[in-house]
Amino acid sequence: MDFNFSAIVDSKDFLLEGLKYSLTLTLFATFFGIVFGTLLAMARLSSIKPLNLAASAYVNLFRSVPLLLVIFWFYILVPLISGVQVGADKSAYITFAIFEAAYFCEIIRAGIQSISRGQVSAGQAMGFTYAQNMRYVILPQAFRNVVPLLLTQTIILFQDTSLVYVVGATDLLGAASKIANRDYIPVEMYVTVAVIYFTISFVLSRLVKRLHTAIAVIR
Repeated sequence: MDFNFSAIVDSKDFLLEGLKYSLTLTLFATFFGIVFGTLLAMARLSSIKPLNLAASAYVNLFRSVPLLLVIFWFYILVPLISGVQVGADKSAYITFAIFEAAYFCEIIRAGIQSISRGQVSAGQAMGFTYAQNMRYVILPQAFRNVVPLLLTQTIILFQDTSLVYVVGATDLLGAASKIANRDYIPVEMYVTVAVIYFTISFVLSRLVKRLHTAIAVIR
């Protein structure tokens, strides 16, 4: 069977739109996940029991169910319960944001716990409040320690965006699937998509490895 390169070239604009969607979803979920994940991490480390329990329940729930199932929850169940049509795009953005927050939470929590007690005591000795100590002493060091892990999770997140095609969102895989069905070129499309995912993920993983080495040298 001949590999139809011309069909791939003809469909490049639609594939690029799909790739743009995947990257935008990845960046949005990463930003929200880190912000909300930081708050969750602080809540999990809090001495306030109800806050700790609520954050722990949230994290354990989303880390214990498949992402695909959560996508279907928002796409199918939310409209049935609320009567409000969420749509494929909003379902994807909301799902990835709240789902990834649970994973980023655990990474950031590990970073906070990696800071020595002496650093915490030093901030307290300077008269910092809990919030100031977190902002100026603990979190900057914690984030530096876990940057490679955060970036690695982002790469995994980028790969997971391929799941949104099952609800009709036109991400990279969704665009390829639509082209494959329209032009009857499934082999060309899925091979192309596989190469794109591999190339982006491999290049980013190598950069993360270099960053990890650089951070280790600085330490």
